[in-house]
Parts: sequence; structure tokens; C-alpha cells
Amino acid sequence: MNINLTMIGQAISFFIFVVFCMKYVWPPVMEALKERQKKIADGLDAADRASRDLDLAQEKAKQELREAKLQAAELIEQANKRSAQIVEEAKEQAREEGERLVAAAKAEIEQESNRAKEALRAEVAAIAVAGAEKILQTSIDSNVHGDLLNKLAAEL
Repeated sequence: MNINLTMIGQAISFFIFVVFCMKYVWPPVMEALKERQKKIADGLDAADRASRDLDLAQEKAKQELREAKLQAAELIEQANKRSAQIVEEAKEQAREEGERLVAAAKAEIEQESNRAKEALRAEVAAIAVAGAEKILQTSIDSNVHGDLLNKLAAEL
């Protein structure tokens, strides 16, 4: 039995196989593993960068949202101030219009009062002339006694 020879042949064959694998098979496999390891590392770095970019973008979006809310609040405040100003202006205009209407009404009342006084004076003068005629039983000519009638009307 050539167990020893078979074992030596198998050992030589295995050694040749190992040398062949180390020379021709092992380098491409190792190169592929290194490339894959590099791709995985690059992918992880890219994922980290993307994660940081996402965090920055989210923070920027939050900041812009806060700024937009502040601007909206300022616009609302300005609108409220403007509306209050418009209301005050309208109140002032209404007050001025009311004062103007009151002044016009007072002037009209004064004119009506003066007209009524003049009409009353004329009536009193006519009554006085009629009373004087009855007392004197003579006719009083208003053209002749105009000064006297005017003086009497002024006293009334």
C-alpha cells in the first residue's frame, strides 16, 4: 500500500493548488474585497454627509419658518395699528362733520330766530299803529310817522 506515496502526492497537489490560488485567485479576490470595502466606506461617508445636510436643511427650514412667523406677526401688528389709525381718523372726521352740522344748525336757528323777531316786530308795530289809531281815532300814516314806528319797533 502506498498510503505514504498517495499522501505525498496529495500534499504536493494541495501545495500546487495553494500556490496557484495565492498567485492567480487570491489577488483579484482581495482586490474585489478592497474595492467593495472602499465603496461601503464611501457610501457610509456619503450617508453621513447626507444626514448632516438633512439636519442642516431641517434647521434652516425651521429658522425660515420662525422668520416667516415673525414677519407675519409684524404684518398683523402693522395692519392692526393701521386699522386703529383709520378708525381714529374716521372718528375725527365724524366729530368735525358733527361740529360743522351743529354750527350750521345753530346758524339756521339764529336766522329763523331773527326772521321771527322781525316778523314779530312788524306785527307789534302794526298792532301799535292800530291801537294808536283807536286811541287817537285818527289815521296814522306809516310813511309820515316811519321814524317813530322804527323807534318803537327797535324798543320792542
